[in-house]
Amino acid sequence: MANQKIIEQKKEVVEEIKNHINDASTIVLFDYRGLTDNDSKELRCKLREVGADYKIYKNTLMKRAFDDLNINVQEHLEGPSALTFSEDQVAAIKVLSDFAKDHEQLNLKVGVVDGQIADKALLQEYATIPSRDGLLTMLAGGMIEIVRDLSICLDLYGKQKEEN
Repeated sequence: MANQKIIEQKKEVVEEIKNHINDASTIVLFDYRGLTDNDSKELRCKLREVGADYKIYKNTLMKRAFDDLNINVQEHLEGPSALTFSEDQVAAIKVLSDFAKDHEQLNLKVGVVDGQIADKALLQEYATIPSRDGLLTMLAGGMIEIVRDLSICLDLYGKQKEEN
């Protein structure tokens, strides 16, 4: 029979994982095998810049936490897995995807975005979405175009009225 102290420690870790999952808008499981210590530090720094982080847990403890939350990702918990969690829906996915382009060892497995399971292909689609700031800039640019076109039309209309 397992030591009661070890069982309590495992329960605490499962609760920690569940808290990370519940607090995050996006979680991503990825395979980190082959990354050097410097690569891991670089990835952690890039994730922290966008308000995300990752931790490595035992698959059995992650499986228990996902089961408790009724999230079915068990088939992706094969081999070493790290768990990334972020409050921004796409920022962590973009960082992981960009990092994977330079580091072939990093392999995205599955994600959960706003409670919906996202397979590897969907994660790649999310990685192509511009950031929130980029989308706001595009929106502002579109709105400025409308105002600019309106001012040109009003100017031309005013000149036409002066000629008549």
